[in-house]
Amino acid sequence: MPGTSARLINAAKADGRRAIGAAEGRTELVVMPERGVRVVDRLLTGLHEPGASHLLMLEAVAGRAAVDRGYTEAVRRLYLWHEFGDVHLLLREDGPHAESCSGNCW
Repeated sequence: MPGTSARLINAAKADGRRAIGAAEGRTELVVMPERGVRVVDRLLTGLHEPGASHLLMLEAVAGRAAVDRGYTEAVRRLYLWHEFGDVHLLLREDGPHAESCSGNCW
């Protein structure tokens, strides 16, 4: 990550703000729980079939327990799946907003 980007992201995080990046291009990077993530602490995403590789990225951001709770609730409430379905917000369990959303998070 370029130094300027790192400074901006670190300053935003220190102030409790979100960091949203704009970029274009392609990568071969596969985000998985074992690799983890360094900047992302929330992710707005659709719902995918159990066993889909996409779930590994969700686990890397929010942890397995949060993903499991979200999917259990989605099934219970009959949420829709795939491209034209519902979306959900996953928050990193150790992130700055984990406690403040306890009343409306799964």
